[in-house]
Amino acid sequence: MSRYVSSDHRNFWSDAAVEAHWDRVAGIYVAENNKVKGAHDQRFTESLQHLDLKPGLRLLNITSRDAGADAFIRERQPDCEITHAEISAGLMAEAEKLWPGICQIKLSTYSHLPFSNRQFNRILSLETLEHAADPLAFLAELNRVATDDARLVLSCPPATSEIPYRLYTALFGGHGEGPHRFLPSDEVKVMLRKTGWKLLLHKGTVLFPVGPEAFRDFGERLINAFQGSVLSEMGIRQFYVCEKQ
Repeated sequence: MSRYVSSDHRNFWSDAAVEAHWDRVAGIYVAENNKVKGAHDQRFTESLQHLDLKPGLRLLNITSRDAGADAFIRERQPDCEITHAEISAGLMAEAEKLWPGICQIKLSTYSHLPFSNRQFNRILSLETLEHAADPLAFLAELNRVATDDARLVLSCPPATSEIPYRLYTALFGGHGEGPHRFLPSDEVKVMLRKTGWKLLLHKGTVLFPVGPEAFRDFGERLINAFQGSVLSEMGIRQFYVCEKQ
């Protein structure tokens, strides 16, 4: 981990470039994800195991994409105030078609969020950290808007996912990821510590994202049996559950 301590973790692109990508693919986003719906929706079902939802909580879903998390959260805890935050106006428009009237806030950057200090009890951040131009600033902002007793559930692909992602895209297309850097888990942990987050759980998931359901289930049993090993780093979706230090 020490090799990441002195890094500023910045990337070479801008948040505006990320916004432009998601605007460009907004019209195909839902259809493409439906082709791998089991793997896509796993992010929601796994998150619910760690969010510790209770009545009256204020939850920030950042970034929300097509707001697919909304139905999963409300089914588990109807009495939860959900704010969806998204950088792409195109994806926000798609979300409004699917879930008319949901609360959505437009982001202009990941480095400065349009929310008050200590506003949210729960923060859900799924596959966003790897897109932020300044991921350290993004995590610091999440800490700022979190209450003192807040919980953060964050997921992102590990560095080992880059080659499988490129192979899948070459063979099957999809909406692509746009500007991104899949992060080594050790680097994510360093960034969390730097920004005031205490890690409660790190878990690798989705060892086999495609294939028959029985095959995918076998992959989950296998990766769960070897958490903390090299095998767990092969899961394409790494979860980090945190509270404020």
